[in-house]
Amino acid sequence: MKKLLLTSALALSTLSFAQIDFANTRFGLTAGGNYSRVRNAHNPSGPRYAFQGGALALIPIGKANQFYLQPEVVYYGAGETGKDKDAKGKDGYNAVYANNYLSVPVYFKGYFSEAESEFFGMIGPRFNFLMSQNVKNAPADRSYYDPDVTDPLYPSVSGKAASFNFALGLGVGYSYKRQLELALKYDLGLSDTYPDLAKEKGGTDKGKSEQVLSLSLSYIFK
Repeated sequence: MKKLLLTSALALSTLSFAQIDFANTRFGLTAGGNYSRVRNAHNPSGPRYAFQGGALALIPIGKANQFYLQPEVVYYGAGETGKDKDAKGKDGYNAVYANNYLSVPVYFKGYFSEAESEFFGMIGPRFNFLMSQNVKNAPADRSYYDPDVTDPLYPSVSGKAASFNFALGLGVGYSYKRQLELALKYDLGLSDTYPDLAKEKGGTDKGKSEQVLSLSLSYIFK
């Protein structure tokens, strides 16, 4: 992760020397739905469907009407549930492990041409700051999944989510007249969402990273 952070910092530093046109920055609103999972964390494990919404800035890079820096500040729902299709009726199937973040992605965005209506691609780091965590219906034999519960058999194990996590965001989309934009994004989690679950007896010490697939609609003001 340190290498990726360094690479991201170098990439953003390089962009700072490019012809970034802050004077012609445009602003917009964005909202959409999230489909999220967490690897190697809970059992049973299933998807959570949540919401994201917030604001963005579109900052031109260079003289061509094609390349941009797009930082965003959004409310971002992630986490997972226990709704594994193979665990219906089992303890923990109705569990919810909701993590809600103030999320700050910073995308490099490129339209495929200078046309007003065009497809685009985007890539960049996403920084997630935990705002709230809500756990419901954790399985009885894994009560420590709930950060508010201390299991006497596993006193050092906790389902508390990390206050900060980091992801690499990728996306493709279509822009209608550079104002109304639909984007499909995938956020590849690169940090451990539940660092203290690795202390579970018989559990796995593999990274417990959040993965989020989202579909968002943005409106950018002229």
